Formats: sequence, structure tokens, C-alpha cells
Amino acid sequence: MTASLPEDPTLDEVRAFLAPELAAQAAFDGWNETAVLAAADLAGIDADLARLAFNEGPVDMIDAWFQAVDAQMAAKYSADELAAMKVRQRIKALVEARLEALEADREGLRRALAILAAPPHVRRAAKMGWRAADRMWRLAGDTATDYNHYSKRTLLSGVYGSTISVFLDDESEDFVETRAFLDRRIENIMQFEKVKAKVTGRGGDRFSMARFVGRLRYRGA
Repeated sequence: MTASLPEDPTLDEVRAFLAPELAAQAAFDGWNETAVLAAADLAGIDADLARLAFNEGPVDMIDAWFQAVDAQMAAKYSADELAAMKVRQRIKALVEARLEALEADREGLRRALAILAAPPHVRRAAKMGWRAADRMWRLAGDTATDYNHYSKRTLLSGVYGSTISVFLDDESEDFVETRAFLDRRIENIMQFEKVKAKVTGRGGDRFSMARFVGRLRYRGA
């Protein structure tokens, strides 16, 4: 943690400050108060203040960490660097930036996803996935507000989710298996955009987005 807190921080500031360390602690202690207190101790934050900042349970802790990952991803490239890339390259670079931010905390991520998969948390998990996809598309320069806005984010959520599944168990050097998988899934998006243009051009309102996303998530590598 290289940043510092103001003398009299708000709870939001405390959450943002502690969030990057939470996953490392959760890998050992789980997403619970023990992890919060361990992170607070390392950061020199008052234990009671840390408890108060994360008093809504593990999903709130996970959400704060994912927001920290969002921020780390956004800081990876400047607007000029992204503008110099093709759209496909921008999306790939941003997904890989997220994976880089998660790399040291795969066990914490595994535990987080197990919690988010529980029925009471599925809707919140979907919102987090949508937020990540939306952030990536916005950083990539997407300004669509019509049907394309939703289709792009739905597809990228599926691609990102399936890539994370591979990433969690990837023991290859420099995650080459995950990178190859991601390349193929992004190619699926490019194919979809071409198919969508053709189908909608001849009144293809029966095209099934759900079936297409399902294929992205579960098609073999």
C-alpha cells in the first residue's frame, strides 16, 4: 500500500485503502473480519475503524476489492496508449491488465467466487461482472447507447467470466494458456459483431443472445 490516508478518513476512504490487501489476507483467513483486521494491522489502521468500514459482510469486502482491481486496470494504460491500439487490442490489453492485478491473489479470488456463486449473491455478482465489462468498454472508447451498448457488455462479461475460470487453474508459464483462451474468446466477439450485422440487417430479431453467450462460456478451448 503506497497511498496514504488523510488524517480523518471517511469510511469510503478506509475501504478503498484496505481493499487491495484484503484478498491476500482472505487467501488464508477467508473473506471475514479476521482478514479485515489483518489488513488493518499491516496498514496501521485502527481495528474498530476497519470493522466499521466493512460491517456489511464478505460480499461488500469482495466488491471493494474488485473496485480496487478496476482502478489498477484503469491505471495500466494512458488514454493515448489505448487510442493507438485497435479495438480488439484494447479489450485484450484491458482484460490482461485485470488478470495481472489478480495474479498474486488467485486463492483469494477462488474463495471470493465461491461466495458469489451462492444463490443469495448471484444478482450482486452479476452486477459486479457487468460493471467490470462496462469499465473496460468505456476505457476502450465505446460510446454506444443503443442495443450495441448492452450486447457488447453482455458478451464481454461472458468472455471475462470464462477466462477467469481458465486463469484460476492455469499453471503455464506467464499464463500462456489463459492468454490463448482469451484470444479465442475475443475472436468470438468479433465473429458475433459480423453475424449480428448480417442478421439484424435482414430483420433478425429472433437471434438468441443467451445461446450465443452460452457458447462463449462453455465451448471447449
